[in-house]
Amino acid sequence: MAERTCILVVEDERDTADMLSAYFESQGYEVLHAAWGQDAVKLAAERPPDLILLDIRLPDIDGYEVCHQLRLQRRTQDTPIIFLTEKRERLNRLQGLELGAVDYITKPFDIQELRLRVRNALHRASFDTLTDPVTSLPANELVKDRLNQLLQQREWVLIGLAVDGLDDFADAYGFVARDDVLRAVALMLNNVAQEIGGEAAFVGQIDRTEFIVIADLTRAREVGEHIIAKLKQSVGYFYPHQESGARVATGSRPELRLSIGAVSEKNGPFAGAEALVAAMQSARRPA
Repeated sequence: MAERTCILVVEDERDTADMLSAYFESQGYEVLHAAWGQDAVKLAAERPPDLILLDIRLPDIDGYEVCHQLRLQRRTQDTPIIFLTEKRERLNRLQGLELGAVDYITKPFDIQELRLRVRNALHRASFDTLTDPVTSLPANELVKDRLNQLLQQREWVLIGLAVDGLDDFADAYGFVARDDVLRAVALMLNNVAQEIGGEAAFVGQIDRTEFIVIADLTRAREVGEHIIAKLKQSVGYFYPHQESGARVATGSRPELRLSIGAVSEKNGPFAGAEALVAAMQSARRPA
């Protein structure tokens, strides 16, 4: 039997929580419930839901902090979150959206409207699993399929690039600034691959901070050198200009670190896409 879509309801008002649980269970969903923010973070880590309905006013930590902690966990970093709140101010909405919420609905709400918002968010998420939600680069199954195709070919090089230090960067400057960095890196990699990579050129993402570039064997060294040069030239622009000077002066600016490595068919044979990725990750060194 197919596993039911799971919704986590994070709501401390018992009547509202019971109503939401009963309603969405009647719609065929599996429903989990947490009344406290920390309980929600723990529960989501143990049983990652497909979507989270998250109240902002909670007894311990608020919904914004719950969202922040969920976005730091690998298993819930892309889980769709819909905020439920009585707050109507624009600033509150922007704060929720900046943290990565996909929608925002104020109490009292129409249950039919909420049902449609949940359905639409789940529908969007089903397509987003093939691409990274921030960079729109191929991810997951698309990358796996491309790597398996690669193993049947010759004269290729797989280049891996990781951007480390983004969690500290997000703590200092916010999630919007972090996502801007990821989009900028993705754009640079695409440009280099298209200009130099040859017929094999492909750019994908294997994790939020890990990218891959496939290039022709004869062009791989040039591709790698261009990637390092462009990112080193640009890394200073990733920091907000109004704050970077003061942080540099005090030594408190979070450091973004790049590592890069490459493998080719000559390093094989590889048992499959996962073995190829593992070899590429082992080959990475600080840029």
